[in-house]
Amino acid sequence: MAKRTIFKRSWALLRALFVAFGILFLAMLIISFTTWPYWGYYWLGTSQSKITGKPDYIVLLGGGGMPSESNLMRAFYVHWAATEAPESQIVISIPGNSADSASTARLVAAELIAKGIDRNRFLYEENGTNTRSQAIQLQQFNSLNLPEKSILLVTSPEHMRRAVLVFKKVGFTKVSALPAFENAIEADLFFEDDKLGGDKLLVPDIGGNTAVRYQFWNHLKYEILIAREMAALTYYKLRGWI
Repeated sequence: MAKRTIFKRSWALLRALFVAFGILFLAMLIISFTTWPYWGYYWLGTSQSKITGKPDYIVLLGGGGMPSESNLMRAFYVHWAATEAPESQIVISIPGNSADSASTARLVAAELIAKGIDRNRFLYEENGTNTRSQAIQLQQFNSLNLPEKSILLVTSPEHMRRAVLVFKKVGFTKVSALPAFENAIEADLFFEDDKLGGDKLLVPDIGGNTAVRYQFWNHLKYEILIAREMAALTYYKLRGWI
C-alpha cells in the first residue's frame, strides 16, 4: 500500500511537471510571434550602455573561441571603436596563454591587426574566467590603475548590462559600453515559392512570410538568451557582485 501511494504521488508530480513544461513551451512559442523577445534582448544590450567620450582603454570581454560568432562580432566593434579613438589601448580579456600565437586572445588580435590596428596597442588579460574575475583582474592590471581610467567595454548585447554593473561594483568609475549588436540584412528576402519549382505542398507558401522564416526562430533564440542572462543576473545579485 505504501509503495502504491508513493508511486501515485510520484506519477502525479511527474504529470504536473509535464503539464508545467508544456504550458511554458506553448507560452514561448506564442511570445516568439510578438516583439517582446527583441525588446528584452535590446534592453539587456542598451539599459547600461552609453559612450561618454574617447576611452583610454577599450576592453574586449571574450566569448567563445576564435573564430566564433561572438568574438568576431566583438572584434568588429572593437575595430570601429579603435578607429574612432586612435590614442586608446586595447585590452583583450580572454583566459589562456597570450604568449601562444595560436591562443584565442592572439587570434582575436590578429583579426584586428589584419584590419589595420597597430599591434603595439594590444594588452592581454589572461586570467579572468567569468565577468566578475575579469573585472577583479583588471583592477590593478599591469599597475595601470584602470578603475580611474576611462574604459569602453565591448561584449555581446545580452551580456552588456551585467558586465557594466560588475565593473562598477568593483570600483571602475568611468565605464562606457558598446554592445556588439548584429545588423539586419538590407536586401528584400521575399520570394515566390512556386517560381522556384519543386513539389507543391498542401501547406501555405512561406516565401512572403519572414515572420515564420526568420522572426519566429530568432525570437526563440532571444528568449533562451534572456532566460540565461536573467538567471546570471539573479545569481550575481545574490552573491553581491552587482
